[in-house]
This record gives sequence, C-alpha cells and structure tokens, in this order.
Amino acid sequence: MKISAFTFIRNGQILGYPFIESINSVLPIVDEFVINVGESEDNTLELIKSIKSDKIRIIESSWNENMTDKGYVYGQQKMIAQFSCTGDWLFYVEGDEVYHEKDLKTLHEQMYLSLMDKKIEALAVKFLHFYGNGNSFLESPGWYRSEARIIKSSIRSYAPDGLFWLVLGTNKRGRYPFAKLVDIYCYHYGWVRNEDQMNLKSSQVNKYWSSSAQKIDYRKMDQQILKKYDGDHPKVIKKWLPKSYGIFETYQDYKLTKKQKKHRVMLYLESLFGIELSKKHYKSVK
Repeated sequence: MKISAFTFIRNGQILGYPFIESINSVLPIVDEFVINVGESEDNTLELIKSIKSDKIRIIESSWNENMTDKGYVYGQQKMIAQFSCTGDWLFYVEGDEVYHEKDLKTLHEQMYLSLMDKKIEALAVKFLHFYGNGNSFLESPGWYRSEARIIKSSIRSYAPDGLFWLVLGTNKRGRYPFAKLVDIYCYHYGWVRNEDQMNLKSSQVNKYWSSSAQKIDYRKMDQQILKKYDGDHPKVIKKWLPKSYGIFETYQDYKLTKKQKKHRVMLYLESLFGIELSKKHYKSVK
C-alpha cells in the first residue's frame, strides 16, 4: 500500500496558515507529499523547501486570475496536486488542518483494512473547528462535523471548487463518494488566526467566488455554540497557537443573523429527535 498526501497553497505565510505544521503532522504515515505551490508574495515556497524530508515533491504553478466563477480555480489547483500523486490512497490536507500524532496509527490501519473493500471509496474524519483561540471550538450543524479527506486513486474523482470530491460514475453526472467514517479528528485551526490575516484571506478568496469580501469580526458569533476544549493539541501546532485562557467571548449584545438563528433551530431539532443535520459531502458506508 502506498499513501500520497497532497495540498495546494499560495501566500500561506502572510495569510497566517499553519501550513508547515499541517504538512509535518501527516508526514510520518505517507510515502509522498505532493505540494502545489502557487506564485506567492511571501516566503511560502522557501519555507516548504526547508522541510527536511525526501517524501516532499513540489509543483510550482500559476493561478488563472480570470477564473472567478464559484471557486473553480481552487478545484483546479487541488486537482493539479491530486493528479500528480502516485499512491493507492490520496490524502488531502488543507493548510490549516492538522492531525494528532496519537491518531496516525489508526488512520494508517484504516487505509490498510479498507484498501481492498470495493464498497469503500474514501475515508472521512471528524472535525474540531477551533474558534478565536485554542480553548474554544464550535459545535453546530452549520459547521461540518465530518468530511471525506482520503480517497482511493482508482476512483474517478474531481473537486469542482476544492471543498469536496465528486465521483464520476458516468460521464454525465457526479456524486459524492462512498466513505467510511474513521473515529479520529482533524484539528482545524483556520479561525484561530488573527483577524487581520483572516480578513486578508477573505479579500483574496472572495474574488474567486465573484463576491465581495465581508469584514470578519470574530466576536460576531453565537456564544451558545462555542464549547470549551479540554483536550490536548497535536505537538506540531503547540508553538504556533497563541496563548489564551478560557472560552472565546463574543459580543454580549450581539444579535444573531438569520443563518445563525436557523442553526439554533437545527441544534434544537437534533437534541429533540437524536438526529444529525450537518452537511456531509459523502455517503456513509460501514
């Protein structure tokens, strides 16, 4: 069994991505790590080249600035990296996603056990969305609780906007992959960056979705969905995490948006009927 990890990144340093920590978190269990580095205004490429590992293979690319429809350029850049992988499994790792060293053995075992199972096309993992600081995470159906992050190379898959995969069972229509959920977490730190970096990211990202950037204020959040994190963070991310104490606090007089009110109703329905209403970009298989 051969495992390929892959990602794409551009301006990772100035946008505050913990991309070096992200890459290092999965290097121990992969056979190669393909990194598509877009032309950057910072030292992203140099930092990646400084990682001492013969598993890393770098591709340098240019982004099409005219490709501004529904995030398609992100799908393009993701697939440049994915199509360059040579493994049986393709492990997609975003630049703000980190895996705990205690879970790597489980991930590797599940890939080994599922490789020959034709019913399983992909593996999904659970998500911890940290918000504001490393002591707080979001628990809401509005924030995906699990997602497919590892897919077989034998499956005809593509990413229309970089966020998820579609499988081409036929040449006419794509569908979500059949995935087995692995009982481990992906630690998502994108919303722990300072607000200046997040707003810079927003200004750069939104143009590829043909929309204007909205100013991000971390305190404009529903305090009810912020939960205290008492667990341990992956070793590779601890130096990157800003020092903080207690749960992140939002504006006391903050009025929820329509979407946030909708998520509260969904939370209530989940607790009332024992169901899960969060979005999944995969079809569950055991």
